[in-house]
Amino acid sequence: MYRTYGKRALDVLLVVPTLVLFAPVMAFLAALIRLKMGSPVVFAQERAGKDGKPFKLYKFRSMTNARDAQGNLLPDEQRLTPLGRWLRSTSFDELPQLFNVLRGEMSLVGPRPLPMRYIDRYTPEQRRRLDVLPGLTCEAVLHGRSNQTWEAILAHDVWYVDHIDLWTDLRIIFGTVRVVLAREGVERSANGQIPEFLGVLAQTQASSSEARRVGQS
Repeated sequence: MYRTYGKRALDVLLVVPTLVLFAPVMAFLAALIRLKMGSPVVFAQERAGKDGKPFKLYKFRSMTNARDAQGNLLPDEQRLTPLGRWLRSTSFDELPQLFNVLRGEMSLVGPRPLPMRYIDRYTPEQRRRLDVLPGLTCEAVLHGRSNQTWEAILAHDVWYVDHIDLWTDLRIIFGTVRVVLAREGVERSANGQIPEFLGVLAQTQASSSEARRVGQS
């Protein structure tokens, strides 16, 4: 019952007043980003939603569009501004995702939405994270945020899929507030250095490299 009806009801019940409460903050941040980095203030990224269906995830902008002499975008760490680093460390860059939740593309709690290209890199067990709506926060946030291995993060996601209930969601929501206020686990998540998830692809590449090495020996 909670999975089918209660979870969505909790999302709407909490998101609507949160949007009203944070509207002045979001307006101020939008003006500040516009002043410091220009347009667009909010950008959209395609991410994998429930059952792998793509959707547009919204975030406050945290990087410039600086390019090298050949016109290529500079690495993320060179384009991340001090304001952007602060937005990420405080998680204020995620506030526009409240609209994703309101639209039913996300839930307040669920596995964080990842790029579409990751889908084919999951093991069958890891792919179960796509059985539910992605979330604004997740179980992994309570265990170090992004300062974990991908295997640990995805294992927390699958655990959540098997343990969805009201008390789990409330525990994660209140736990997330504590983690964000305490600025816990922001080292990698705040500086743009989160490594790409390679998953099965990495294992295949490693096996191919080993096969080539053996063949050449």
